Amino acid sequence: MEHFESKLGIDPKRVEKARQLAKDIAVDVVNFVQKYSTVSVERTICRFFGIDGINEEGVPLPNVVVDHLKEKGALENGAALYIGNAVLETGMTPQEIAEAIAADKLDLTKLPMHNIDDIKGVVDELADKAIKIIDEKKAERQRMLEELGDPPQPYIYVIVATGNIYEDVVQAQAAVRQGADIIAVIRSTAQSLLDYVPYGATTEGFGGTYATQENFRIMRKALDEVAREVKRYIRQTNYSSGLCMPEIAALGALERLDVMLNDALYGILFRDINMIRTMVDQYFSRIILGYAGIIINTGEDNYLTTADAYEQGYTVISSQLINEQLALLAGIPEEQMGLGHAFEMDPSLENGFLYELAQAQLSRELFPKAPLKYMPPTRFMTGNIFRGLVQDAMFNVVGIWTKQGIQLLGMMTEAIHTPFLSDRYVAIDTAKYIFNNMRNIGDEVIFKPGGIIQRRAQQVLEQAIELLEKMREDGLFKSLEKGVFANTKRPIKGGKGLDGVFEKGKYYYNPFVEKMLKKQLDL
Repeated sequence: MEHFESKLGIDPKRVEKARQLAKDIAVDVVNFVQKYSTVSVERTICRFFGIDGINEEGVPLPNVVVDHLKEKGALENGAALYIGNAVLETGMTPQEIAEAIAADKLDLTKLPMHNIDDIKGVVDELADKAIKIIDEKKAERQRMLEELGDPPQPYIYVIVATGNIYEDVVQAQAAVRQGADIIAVIRSTAQSLLDYVPYGATTEGFGGTYATQENFRIMRKALDEVAREVKRYIRQTNYSSGLCMPEIAALGALERLDVMLNDALYGILFRDINMIRTMVDQYFSRIILGYAGIIINTGEDNYLTTADAYEQGYTVISSQLINEQLALLAGIPEEQMGLGHAFEMDPSLENGFLYELAQAQLSRELFPKAPLKYMPPTRFMTGNIFRGLVQDAMFNVVGIWTKQGIQLLGMMTEAIHTPFLSDRYVAIDTAKYIFNNMRNIGDEVIFKPGGIIQRRAQQVLEQAIELLEKMREDGLFKSLEKGVFANTKRPIKGGKGLDGVFEKGKYYYNPFVEKMLKKQLDL
């Protein structure tokens, strides 16, 4: 923090205080979750070992293997140990082992157990193969960035959400030609509540398209094609959240996605996923994403869809600080933290724009290296598309002024329907006009000492510190039970997916945590 120069008149000692509180909360969470694993973490290990495909009933083979171990009461020592042992004993590949289990021809728990060090040797070899693929994907991204160039921030981010991956490709390529830098494939409604990852290319999602490995692959190929055409690297985004958080992170790493929405707090608050399950899943998923060079996007912007942006702006700052510390503990560098916030003040609020500017500048000053993810107005969008376009324009002004990293463009028809190609064109065209015309306004304008903007930012930071102090006392889990974020209370033993959590046994081994974290933290 030595070079902390604040346009907002923020005291660097208060920033340090806020960070330390957030760190204490995060360390507490990580110490707790390291004792547990989940069915989704174990399925992720299976996927990294090359297990793929489905059985006759359409159940993904990673689920078949993990459910088999769970039914036999053997899950506490983890899937890696049993698969490694079976490779030693039978000479089969992990994929062949999974197929044999699916055909009822193999029981992993009945095989004679080999020496634990020999098993770990096999497991490490399998892990190294998967890590090599991810290393190759990272190198490929780097080569393409050098060859095609990286567009300036804020990256222009738009969504496609047809439900059909082939239709999504057409829309995505059109958006890139119009000027988009990041394409996010919105996930089919409620996929976050499925405790498995659908298989293959999909053509019928509702409100979005299923996140599958094949769909990732199809979109990656299409975006690389259009990137060479427009001569700039295009980033691909999907959702690594919900009950399959780490599995989808693994698929994103294997298929060279660039950005993934990844925030357990969002799943707890807005999808009622059990907090222990999703914090355990998040820790492993973030280790994977950090290692793979994928930017994470967090979901603080959603708090302001249920809570008032003026009254509760400080909850966003508190959550960003906690998310930053949780990410650091999982080996994610600041340059990969797309911490979320949003332009959600009530448009009828006098000086609302100044408050938005203060909040966005505060996020920028607190996280100087982060490619912050800035969300457009949604809560106060109406059927008046002309006012909507003005609201989005003001959002874009704050975005360029405060040097946001990732700008999720608002659409003038936001409150009416899924955007048409023409709506997307207008949104991109407007954003490019504003970004170009106001490129350096943030370097030119200083804020009046003791004025509305400085006072607001200082007040929000103090409120955030106050909340973090309470949260440190209670711990994150109890704080979520009390409803500190988004006016939403969740019980620690409630929500979906708790039955998929288990305490690690004596011989539990997950090679990826050690290997990926060690490399990341050594950097």
